[in-house]
Amino acid sequence: MTNNDIIKAARDYRELQAMIRELEAEAEAVKAAIAATMDAQGVDTLQADIFTIKYTAYTTQRIDATAIRKELPDVAARYTKTAEARRFQVA
Repeated sequence: MTNNDIIKAARDYRELQAMIRELEAEAEAVKAAIAATMDAQGVDTLQADIFTIKYTAYTTQRIDATAIRKELPDVAARYTKTAEARRFQVA
């Protein structure tokens, strides 16, 4: 790629990322509207044409890694994995 190609690609990438954020915000608003309707109706499952929409509560349990590192640092160190990754940014 030439320098001009990279500049154009970087601009395209930033524009696409902005569009993605906008679409994610729109999708979240639609989801919130559906969830509010389901809450108002007091249902956790809704059948609408070909769609079955479920909005259900659930619980999850996770290990508090910060507390383990604080209270049992030797155990935390023994079970800590190090991973290498690469971050891509256009600033």
